[in-house]
Amino acid sequence: MKQLLTYEWILSTRFMREGIMQTLLIISGVALGVSVIVFISALISGLQTNLFRRTLDYQAQIVIRPPREVARSLRKSDVGLQATLVQPRAQRLRSVDQWQTVSRMLEKMPEVEVVAPVVAGAGFVIRGDANKAVNLTGMEPQSYLRLIALEKQLIAGTARVGPADILIGNELGHDLGVGVGDKLILQTASKASVTLTICGIFDFGNKGINERSVYVALRTAQSLLNLPGGVTTVEVNVEKPFDAELVAQVISAQTGLDVESWIVLNAQFFSALQAQSMSNFIIRFFVGLTAALGIASVLVVSVVQKSREIGILRATGATRNQILRVFLLQGAVMGLLGSLIGSFAGWLFLIAWRGIAINADGTPLFVIEFDPMLFVWAAVGATLVGTLAAVFPARTAAKLDPAVAIRG
Repeated sequence: MKQLLTYEWILSTRFMREGIMQTLLIISGVALGVSVIVFISALISGLQTNLFRRTLDYQAQIVIRPPREVARSLRKSDVGLQATLVQPRAQRLRSVDQWQTVSRMLEKMPEVEVVAPVVAGAGFVIRGDANKAVNLTGMEPQSYLRLIALEKQLIAGTARVGPADILIGNELGHDLGVGVGDKLILQTASKASVTLTICGIFDFGNKGINERSVYVALRTAQSLLNLPGGVTTVEVNVEKPFDAELVAQVISAQTGLDVESWIVLNAQFFSALQAQSMSNFIIRFFVGLTAALGIASVLVVSVVQKSREIGILRATGATRNQILRVFLLQGAVMGLLGSLIGSFAGWLFLIAWRGIAINADGTPLFVIEFDPMLFVWAAVGATLVGTLAAVFPARTAAKLDPAVAIRG
């Protein structure tokens, strides 16, 4: 077997050297295709990861709420049907029924990573004559800070809020002229109020959120919003974010609560991710098809040009399988060499992109990670494409009749 492979390897490399310009052209074509695949794949992957983090790092993947209250007509008539106008019922601030039991059930699910109880409502922060409407969120730091990347956005202080602490956005701090250590009055529509100390300031990069969002301890929010021992939502993160909708449906069926996943809440964003993935697949497919056609066309020309040599080889004892393997080896070698050169070129393109795509402050526009498996799959894919592209010309060469081939 070793002698046979050596024989076929010598023939395949000799044929490639004799048509060196054709060989170099096809290797260059494969290299260009692989570099495009590596660069575009890494770019789209980095962009998706960046968008994904910007969306899901700051919101729960699954949100569990009490069922919506609906209005029911209690009017009856003894004389037949009677028309009744039923208006939609206004939704009150309510607690999730038996939320502790629900939380324990969720924590036992293998798909679930984090479960965090949350109390959310409207309020006002007051300092002197200034009064600002805010969205109040009460949370337990040990679970909620694992749910969203709030600590990453801190510009001062700490996110570990205590019973007498409040965490605010930088825009709200600027408007009120306060900083870490200053005191604010937090008040709700029911006139419940408490004086809290600013323990930290965050910046989400969104002016609206930075102006209107504040975070306090869970029990502080429960007291202010008149929900003793209750929570308005139970928020969940799962191991596989793209399975969130399936997990949400299971939770809804088991609890009867109103359960929504990030996929439903961000339907347009999810569609955009799917469109990007589809475009990446289409680019890979057509680049691979172009490379395959290039390799096949070169090898078909090689079979025609070397038909006499193939006939002589067949007449001197070379088997059809040996001739078949000679041309398959050529396709595989050109695909492999092209993939190695293309992977290196793609890596250089990504390095250059890192130096170009930067923000004004010098930070990357978005992070592109070098996944070693991307280069491995590119090499394996290009080698496979080269081998498959060589099948037709290899079969054609193997079927040549020696006498006819020698006569030309």
